[in-house]
This record gives sequence, structure tokens and C-alpha cells, in this order.
Amino acid sequence: MRELALSLLNFTSLKPILIAKPKSEPEIKKLILCSKKLGLQVRTLSGGHDYEGLSYLSQSPFIIIDLVNLRTIKINLTEETATIKSGATIGELYYKIAKTSKIHGFPGGVCPSVGVGGLLSGGGYGIIMRKHGLASDNIVDARLMDAKGRILDRKSMGEDLFWALRGGGAASFGVVLSWKVKLARVPEKVTCFTSQHAMGPKMNKLVHRWQYIGPELDEELFVRVFINNNQQKGIQRSVRTTFQGMFLGGIDELIPLMNKKFPELGLRAQDCKEMSWIESHLFFIGKFGQPLEIMLDRDQRYENLYFKAKSDYVQKPLPENVFEEITKRFLEEEAPSMSLDPLGGKLNEVSSEETPYPHREGNLFSIQYTVRWKVNEIEEMNKRVRWIRSVYDYMTPYVSGSPRGAYLNYRDLDLGMNKGIKTSFEDAKKWGEMYFRGYNNRRGTRNRVLRREEKRGIHTDLLHLEEKLTDGCGRASKTDVRDGIRTSRQKTHQQLFQSAVD
Repeated sequence: MRELALSLLNFTSLKPILIAKPKSEPEIKKLILCSKKLGLQVRTLSGGHDYEGLSYLSQSPFIIIDLVNLRTIKINLTEETATIKSGATIGELYYKIAKTSKIHGFPGGVCPSVGVGGLLSGGGYGIIMRKHGLASDNIVDARLMDAKGRILDRKSMGEDLFWALRGGGAASFGVVLSWKVKLARVPEKVTCFTSQHAMGPKMNKLVHRWQYIGPELDEELFVRVFINNNQQKGIQRSVRTTFQGMFLGGIDELIPLMNKKFPELGLRAQDCKEMSWIESHLFFIGKFGQPLEIMLDRDQRYENLYFKAKSDYVQKPLPENVFEEITKRFLEEEAPSMSLDPLGGKLNEVSSEETPYPHREGNLFSIQYTVRWKVNEIEEMNKRVRWIRSVYDYMTPYVSGSPRGAYLNYRDLDLGMNKGIKTSFEDAKKWGEMYFRGYNNRRGTRNRVLRREEKRGIHTDLLHLEEKLTDGCGRASKTDVRDGIRTSRQKTHQQLFQSAVD
């Protein structure tokens, strides 16, 4: 996946002067202080999954601190917690939990190569979130190195900053070295199922019905809808709908529950499989039955694959005609998809003020739209981006508004971007409120923290996350980035940095 994020870089942006892979916290401190001395910005890299590649780019001279060598995970079953260094992936976390306990898990996503740093700091969806909340809801402590090289924990950083880390995006505040999270209790056996159907009038009605059921099901049950096409051309192309589910219990409990709550789906025992909690993640990525060590693969390859994604929140059920229109539009495109993930349950029990992630009670489900392509050409990219923007525009009357909601971990630079470190609050507010909703006393924390740090002489621009791209779909390859940009200014910075480190 790291290859994928690198392939999405904007080739017109500056490339990093240095990509450092520190092996200790003192080395991170040296990198921060040297960057500060030389006026360089810092980008930190956990798993490299930022949808817009912001871990890898800046308009100002910068370095990348790749945390790949700092990924120790310690499980404390007495406390039912895990302490995770920020270079770890969620696959590594799940594997460590599964090797330590059969009755514990964690409410994160299903893509094993996602870094814990990005997942936790941006919210973190998962297939047990309706029972146990978002990944960020389960953070109990964090260790952060600020721009002065000081290491702060929850007590020393204060509750304002700790609040901001739990879903507000951590990149602006410092380098998060490690996280401490609560583990979730899970049964030894869970049940997963997939039910796939061709899209048509009958299926449109079924998806329409799901909107009333999915968010109201028992917390132990997660049923999402995935719409895509078979990627064939011309008359052979068709749109299909897949219902994917996971239940924290056995088949004998699930079938009666589904017959009672969602009989229209017609779920049968033969459609279901019982497995361990960690195996459910292999199931959702299409690798059920394969070795668990797949979860440790950090470098999953997606050759010649490019994508653009957008997100929405739905507060009132979509009319049936919306699914009819989506079907028509999906027949126009080669590789579109749309994921409808039910909310409710534990998410609604947490106040929208308790963490920076605000899309809780009042939202039925979230939507992720994606479009993919393989040809690395500007015309091809523009065609795909125009298509997904048109779908997004079409959905405007049917989704949340004032402001329209968006999910930070599905970052979308179409919504807006910073204009360097001089971006005004009013400019940033236009798109920031889409991720974080209304500005009030608690949601002013992020800005208060940054202003307070500036008054204390801490250069917050050192860690400024510059949201600047064209279409959010760049073209640089991994080799391009590693080679750096060959200009006299860049060479000078490289020489200065080496001198400072030496």
C-alpha cells in the first residue's frame, strides 16, 4: 500500500530532502531539532496510507521521518491494553493480540498495512465499531515529541492536546511516538457472511430497506453494503451489490437474528462461516483460510493502480431512485465502487464533543466513493476525477449539509486546502468544518493548542501539514521520490542537513 500512496503524489510538489528511518527516540529528536535549525518542515510516516499522499509532499523544503523501525507492540492482559509504537501497522497489532489472547481484539479497519498512527489520529472505522466505538475512542494515553524535542504523555501534554490527538489528526502537533489503547473483548468465534446480487429493481429495494435496518441492528452485528461493477466493457458490464457482515457470535445465533431483523436478505447458514476474530479480517480482504502472517505484510503491492476517493454521511434514508441513478452512472465507469457502512450503536453513545470526530448520533451511515484506473496519463486521470465529482455533486441533496460532512481518514483535497502556513482561520474553516463540524469551545481546541505552543516559542510550522494538490491524484513513482529533486537549492539543503546531523 505504501507503493500506492507514493504513486498518488503530485509530481509538481517538492520532493523530500531526506527520508530518515530513525531507530530510536533520540534520533527522532535530532531530526526534529536539525530541521528546526535549518527551517525545514517535517512529515511523519506511519503506514503511508494518506489518500492524498500528504505524508510525502510539501511546497516548502521538508524531510520525511519514516517510523518503520519503531513498531514494538506490548500487550497487557491484566489492564486489557496495548502500547503500540507509531511505526506499527494495524495488521501487526492484530497479529500480536491474536497470538496473546483468543478473547481480545481491537476496533480498527480491515486493511492490514494501514499504520496505527494515521488510523488512531483520524478516527478509525472498523467492523466492530458499533460494539466498541472508533479506534480513536479507545485511546487512553499517548507519547508525543513536540517541536522542542520534549516527550509528553497525557498528563504532561494536558487534556486539550490529548483531546485533539483522538481524531483531530496528529500531524500538526508533533511526532506521536506511541499510543496506549484499550483492547476489546471478543468471543472466541465470530461469524462472517457475504451475500452478492446483481443490481436491479429488486436489489434497489433491498438496499433501500437496509438503510432502516443496518444502523439499528444489535451492536454485535455489522452489515455493510458494497456496490461496484464487474469492470467489463460495453454490454458485458453489470453492477452488483454485496452485503458483507460480521457477528460477534455463532451461526446458530445469527440466523434467527437476521430472520427477525432483516428477513428480506434471506441469509442462510451456508452463506456464513465461523472463525476467530483475526480471521474475520482475512475474510473481509478476500484471504480467508490463508496464513495469519499475511497480516504482517507491510508492502502489499498495487501495481499501476491509481484512485480518487470522496466521503459522505447520510442522515435520512436515500430514495430508491438514487440507487437507480447510481446504477446508471456505475455502468458508465470501468472501476467505481461505493461502500455504505452502518453507524449507530456505541458510536452514538459517545458525545460529539468528547473527541474531535463529530459524525455520531443523527447519522445513519457513511459513504465512501472511489474510482480506480490503471493508465498513468493526465487525460485518464481527469476523466476519472470528473466522473467521481459528478457523482458527488449528484448526491448533494441527499446527504448531510450545513456543512456537508466528510471523514478525515478519507482525506479529499477537493474540499479545500491550506495555502501554506499563512492560511487564515476563516479560509481553513470552510473545509475544516466538513471534517470536524461546528466550531465551538471544545472544537476550538486545535487552534488554541497551536496558538499556545507558538507563544511558548514552539515552531508549529515545523510540523505544518500543507494541504495542497491539484486533483488529489498525482503521478510520481517511488523511485522519483527516493531520488530527490536535483536542484542547487535542494543539494544545498541536503549538505546543510548532513552537516547539522554530523
